[in-house]
Amino acid sequence: MNVIAVIGAGQMGAGIAQVSAQAGYRVLLADVALDRAEAGKAGIAKRLSRAVEKSDLEPEARDRALERIEPVGTLEPLAAAQLVIEAATEREDVKRAIFENVGRVLGHQAILATNTSSIPITRLAQASPDPKRFVGVHFFNPVPVMGLIELIRGLATSDETVRAVELYAQALGKHVVHANDAPGFIVNRVLMPMLNEAVFALGEGVATVADIDAACKLGLNHPMGPLTLADFIGLDTCLEITRVLHAGTGDPKFRPAPLLVKYVEAGWLGKKTKRGFYDWSGDTPVPTR
Repeated sequence: MNVIAVIGAGQMGAGIAQVSAQAGYRVLLADVALDRAEAGKAGIAKRLSRAVEKSDLEPEARDRALERIEPVGTLEPLAAAQLVIEAATEREDVKRAIFENVGRVLGHQAILATNTSSIPITRLAQASPDPKRFVGVHFFNPVPVMGLIELIRGLATSDETVRAVELYAQALGKHVVHANDAPGFIVNRVLMPMLNEAVFALGEGVATVADIDAACKLGLNHPMGPLTLADFIGLDTCLEITRVLHAGTGDPKFRPAPLLVKYVEAGWLGKKTKRGFYDWSGDTPVPTR
């Protein structure tokens, strides 16, 4: 396996492309238009250059990694890839459409993987050309920093597919954990109820944004508070995952907090829109409630 394709040049997709290129893989970075793929590569170049400025990376290593990344605006070039990783938005209809389209060019031995954080792998595999070569590979944000990958096999995923993706993940220097195909897998099954409950507490007036986050940071020894983390993840993503958990389990404990729904409806999605539970427009985030 020497050619990796990543579909989606946003924050997650670009991060996957970056670590793959740094590990020595040739990377095809695809998006709906070439300019978006090129913008994804430009963002990678900026991050690598900052690492050079901090003496965390040699200039030659940066240049070699960037040379390995080729932005593409169509799916046809992905026929050369042995592993195609979808890293689009956390919406099942979007992902299924991508799988159906990429299936027309996917090599006969190539593996198709999804970076979904919660949607069932077995169900998504129905839209792939060969469910035996379909697997979940859940990276965490920011990809270059986070050391974990959840590997999730669907009902039909072959042992050969799991092993090949496990070797790829290890080549990136990531620790692999195996999760069964259950809603939310491991991390989000545990994390999202906590974030959702923090939003419930805020909406019910239990405490302010600042005090909820401070209490969890200092009382639970977490590196950041749950509302800060939700803003980093994206409140729309948090809501989608929580809805998947609720629908997949039927358990009312996963019901999305009404305030979370309101913020998403308002377009206050967190750091990426400069407003969520914090105002991110300045140098220092300021609580909005």
